[in-house]
Amino acid sequence: MAPGYLPRIIDKLLEERLNAVGAVLIAGPKWCGKTTSAEQQARSVLKLQDPDMTKRYLATADVKPSLLLQGENPRLIDEWQMAPVLWDAVRTAVDKRGGTGLFILTGSTTVDASTIMHSGTGRISRMVMHPMSLYESNESNGKISLNALFQDPTLDIDGIMSDLSINDLVFSACRGGWPSSLDKKTEKAKLFEAQNYVANICDSDASTVDGVKRSPERVKAVLQSYARNISTLATNKTILEDVSSNYVDISEPTLFSYLDALERLYVIEDIPAWCPSIRSATAIRSGKKRGFVDPSIAVAALSLSPEVLLQDMHTFGFIFECLCIRDLRVYSSAMGGRVSYYHDRYGLEADCVLHLDDGRYALIEFKLGNRGIEEGIAHLLEMKQLIQQANVEKQAKIREPDLMIVITGGEMAYTRNDGVKIIPIGCLKD
Repeated sequence: MAPGYLPRIIDKLLEERLNAVGAVLIAGPKWCGKTTSAEQQARSVLKLQDPDMTKRYLATADVKPSLLLQGENPRLIDEWQMAPVLWDAVRTAVDKRGGTGLFILTGSTTVDASTIMHSGTGRISRMVMHPMSLYESNESNGKISLNALFQDPTLDIDGIMSDLSINDLVFSACRGGWPSSLDKKTEKAKLFEAQNYVANICDSDASTVDGVKRSPERVKAVLQSYARNISTLATNKTILEDVSSNYVDISEPTLFSYLDALERLYVIEDIPAWCPSIRSATAIRSGKKRGFVDPSIAVAALSLSPEVLLQDMHTFGFIFECLCIRDLRVYSSAMGGRVSYYHDRYGLEADCVLHLDDGRYALIEFKLGNRGIEEGIAHLLEMKQLIQQANVEKQAKIREPDLMIVITGGEMAYTRNDGVKIIPIGCLKD
């Protein structure tokens, strides 16, 4: 590892993939550290965004893309989507050469499938990288391992303390998990990273992602609406009404185009519903919960600050949930983790259902302070009971939760007699 490099959880996963397949694609939002992490394991590098070389590289890609693949392996091809033909060139090279660990590709946008000939299945393994978790930025002390809890749900966590105050959490959410922000000398400079990120999305990236010119003001309006509805089940209709209050000419197809661009840029990252057979299908809400890849995007879109949020814990509660979702996605990545939520019309909910690729899962509630913990516990226990009843009455085969957790912004971790674990976000790691 290079001096000063802060290790990322994806590092080990990338190494494992390189030992198993010919090429690995690291996708994810701009500025989250994809290139830096890939460079730790690459032996040669091709940066398509190098301003001195971009035109030459693209011209070569048009004529003979295989020339750009020459170099010691693993060869890093940074921002490969600038020359989509390189996807098929990499796939072909993997077929011809055989072996593993030949190429690492990084990309900050998804690519229109029509621009590539083959999916790359079996040759190119895809992984998604997120901005830094609190553990990766050295803010969570990492005294409680998520993986260890799944391996042994009886693990003793009683009395483990977080080092993060509520002020620390608010600042971390506002700053975001952008690696370059950590090196800035002042708090103002650290907070500017997310503001600059949002400005870039609005001013250029939302248009360059697919060549469709979009109004920066309208992109900002969509982001602001999303931010106001973060961690809720707001519908597209709600967002359209919100945006059209300032831009009456925006239509539903136009809104969908803007949302699609933001998804392709890995800015928006919604949470799907979990719909187990424990209620009538009509009772379960199946819309997506609104989310960003990092909580700082919501903060910057709404021009909020740590000082404002410290006076508005209600709003920060929604942003805190986004921060926790980001960290859980990062911590569970090596276990094939994915997140969903549960909510029905009777008011029963689980803010997050964390699924592992082997079928194990955790029911999770997020409660910023102590006041909501009992409510969260009641939801988790009721869900477990409903699952047990459904397995008896409906002869359903729904696995009971392996873990029930309330993640808090508090100080101390402990396990209750009913098995529910109370864990500060400032104690967690992978």
